[in-house]
Amino acid sequence: MTASATPVLDVRDLKISYRQADTHTTVVHGVAFTVEPGEVVALVGESGSGKTSTAQAVIGLLAENGRIESGAILLNGEDISRWNARRLRDIRGAVVSLVPQDPGSSLNPVATIGSQVREILEIHGRLSRRDADRKVIELLNHVGLSEPELRMRQYPHELSGGMKQRVLIAIAIALRPALIIADEPTSALDVTVQRRILDLIDDLRREYGTAVLLVTHDLGVAADRSDRIIVLQGGRIQEQGKTAEVLAAPQSAYTRKLLSDAPSLAAIRPRPKIEPGRGAAVTVNKLVQDFPLPNGRNFRAVDGISFTVARGTTHAVVGESGCGKTTTIRALAGFQKPTGGDIHIGDFDVGSLRARELRQFRRTVQLVYQNPWASLDPRQTVQAIVGEPLLNFEPVSRQERESRVRAIVERVGLPLTTLSRLPHALSGGQRQRVAIARALILEPEVVVLDEAVSALDVTVQAQILDLLAALQRDLSLTYIFVSHDLAVVRQIADTVSVLHNGKQVDYGTVEQVFSSASSAYTRELIEAIPGNRFPRAGGARHAISAGPTS
Repeated sequence: MTASATPVLDVRDLKISYRQADTHTTVVHGVAFTVEPGEVVALVGESGSGKTSTAQAVIGLLAENGRIESGAILLNGEDISRWNARRLRDIRGAVVSLVPQDPGSSLNPVATIGSQVREILEIHGRLSRRDADRKVIELLNHVGLSEPELRMRQYPHELSGGMKQRVLIAIAIALRPALIIADEPTSALDVTVQRRILDLIDDLRREYGTAVLLVTHDLGVAADRSDRIIVLQGGRIQEQGKTAEVLAAPQSAYTRKLLSDAPSLAAIRPRPKIEPGRGAAVTVNKLVQDFPLPNGRNFRAVDGISFTVARGTTHAVVGESGCGKTTTIRALAGFQKPTGGDIHIGDFDVGSLRARELRQFRRTVQLVYQNPWASLDPRQTVQAIVGEPLLNFEPVSRQERESRVRAIVERVGLPLTTLSRLPHALSGGQRQRVAIARALILEPEVVVLDEAVSALDVTVQAQILDLLAALQRDLSLTYIFVSHDLAVVRQIADTVSVLHNGKQVDYGTVEQVFSSASSAYTRELIEAIPGNRFPRAGGARHAISAGPTS
């Protein structure tokens, strides 16, 4: 892309700090880059890299304890870095706008969609109420929302996540700003919804000539969607340049590490072939799960799902929100009695278990949940958290309990010094290792991993996946891996079930499903994996075939 005389955004030697008590800690150290008209520049990095602070500074939305120490932020050639709040409000929406990360918390729950889109027009005094309403309908239609007149009257809770994100994009483009900052705009969305939102931003960029600063931790998204890429670590730029050049031949060790750890870009790791006659650890046969509705009817959340998991292997259950994944694993774990069908895990017929048998069954199947911040008791030490299942299921002496806790904590790669710490003193990756240790302390046969790496940065995610693979190899564990991320599934799973609207639309080995999916839905999921458009790290691209398209 040919650079113009004046970039839309020109960040020069930017330094940002945050105040804690009486000290200021610098988190962004001399960052400098430009964004040209109509260009997409990706700001990439993990948690704590400084990417969000940089983006917030550009639009004047730093937290109260944050401040720009030095440097300049030129928007259309004018330095806004020292502007007061009133002057910054005047340009938000009109010159620079923001598409925030979480559509669920970014819209006012007690205001209609129409009033929230209209607000940006009224703030800048551009239109009468009647003309504003007409413009709102036009904007909602433009971002692909069906029945825009109806959507105007609805509240956020009546819309899906993807629909809410489209509303936020409508607000962002309402006044055709020169620059849109998209801060992790799709991280909370399913993969096909993510692709549609990114396509929408791209279409609007081409139509209006708007520049986009794309803030993301997902290198696959950056690879597919950006012209240039800036890699941040610890508040410093590690490298920047044209996306194709940086990702094809990264100069910094950190960028190379990010590439090798990104599931959507990394070379596909070979999985050992499943040995015939290994025996089934889990057998699900025609599982049906209904839930009663207020009108006296039933809602069928799971409709006739069947699969078998060989001992010591990993079976992935994948699909988007509402597909039946969570309902399926709750039945597997014995939390709800199936309406129909059979589930056998080891020697247990799960659907027919009585209370005493169910307690024993809980030792056989353990769960690791998605969010390590929410799944650990904040008041307990790591020692107490990991040891608690032994108190509940297998009373042993205190000395033996402490010995077993130390052993499993070391096995999951945590130093013994963490035993006395509370969860808030641990990183996200360390917390998930604690959750895994807690699940393994009872020596289960089957571990259900419910989106167990989706909340983690890419390098931490890779470390946890490596840990899970090592534990499976050493302890002969069987995993049920629940995920919406097919890039991760491709790396870790042996077999896979793809669910859609409660039905199993594809089932087989990962290689079979990825190379010759039988359903159009699965092919759409595979095609929507970020990074599909880009060559894989470490050599020639590994082709991902989604099978026939018709």
